[in-house]
Amino acid sequence: MKIACAKPELILPAGSPEKMDFAYMYGADTVYMGITGFSLRSRVNDFSPDLLRVSIEKAHKMGKKVYVTINVYPHNVKIDSFREHIKLLSKIKPDALIVADPGVFSLIKEEYPDAKIHISVQANCLNYKTVEFWHKMGAKRVVLPRELSLSEIREIHEKVPGIELEAFVHGAICVAYSGRCLMSSYFTQREANQGICAQSCRWKYKVYLEEEKRPGEFMPIEEDDNGTYLFNSKDICALPYLKEMVEAGVQAFKVEGRSKSIYYLSTVASVYRKAINNMTEGKTYDPKLMAELEKIANRGYSPGFLKGVLDQNDIHYEKNEPVQTHKFVGVIRDTREHKSLKKYLYEVEIRNRVEKGDSIEIMTPEGVKKSKILSIYDLKKPEEIGVAHGGAGNKFIELKEKLQKGAFLRKIC
Repeated sequence: MKIACAKPELILPAGSPEKMDFAYMYGADTVYMGITGFSLRSRVNDFSPDLLRVSIEKAHKMGKKVYVTINVYPHNVKIDSFREHIKLLSKIKPDALIVADPGVFSLIKEEYPDAKIHISVQANCLNYKTVEFWHKMGAKRVVLPRELSLSEIREIHEKVPGIELEAFVHGAICVAYSGRCLMSSYFTQREANQGICAQSCRWKYKVYLEEEKRPGEFMPIEEDDNGTYLFNSKDICALPYLKEMVEAGVQAFKVEGRSKSIYYLSTVASVYRKAINNMTEGKTYDPKLMAELEKIANRGYSPGFLKGVLDQNDIHYEKNEPVQTHKFVGVIRDTREHKSLKKYLYEVEIRNRVEKGDSIEIMTPEGVKKSKILSIYDLKKPEEIGVAHGGAGNKFIELKEKLQKGAFLRKIC
């Protein structure tokens, strides 16, 4: 079949080695990761220098790529540690370094001159002159801000065709330019540009209006009796716009969420993998794929700035809790044939309550199928049980399907 357009790279977040494995299993070409203190995910990050090295070696053996984030804006006291970290990276050879600060960029040129450097979204490259500057400095790629429209992306590509462009297609979006918000620092003394943002924009606020001639009389402005979430942006979802993004010059699609669950990560990876494959095979956009994204936790979806300026439909005013149509039941960790029971059982890490007889969906790297829980066993006792609860340890579940490790079980909320 004729290829309709170039096949873009699919880049997924990896907050742990396990998340890296699931990202690759469900369709990622590349993952990005980093170490606490140098990366903008300091609070949820399982990587040490040794784990970083091992993960990069493993990815390369699989024919996959790893980008390492060192996109913190460091204070003076951190410069020496950044220099040593860059020396380490020069030995373990990630496929690219993601950088925001010009000083860190210069350190890389000194200590790891052969490194491929990608300019982080944190650098806020909003115009073609900024992109041109980084291209002249030797950057291979720019990760574009979420605040750009399709027409602006197209103009950047036309003006600076020699540099690769990467753009976010899915995940949370800042109420301000990425990392430039001071709310977290003001309320909690946790600086966004140091990787410890408290996401104060997601909190519930009560807003009051004071009339000039009646000082001290505050009139509440509320969406409802519970207050309002006026800073709570919907999640960005560019799924229907992938072809237009490629035509505008985007060569890599990036997903946000190193702190998200393996279920979230795998679902998003599989959907965008399918969409990319369909697009490059010349197929039209399949709206059924959006229904898959509705099954995971989200704040509502919006194309963000791709379509131009935001409006009232791009803020989730009602609450900060995520919405979803399906509940993550568990992930298959092992399979075994139990001889005494004469049954083939799956060892499932239970995440949410499930009962014998429940109708479920099974998500695998090959696709989604419907099934039913035939029986549940607690083999420590051993005995059959009617209900399994999240957090109560792994249980053994009987299904009619033959499945591999890494499949996910879910059911309608």
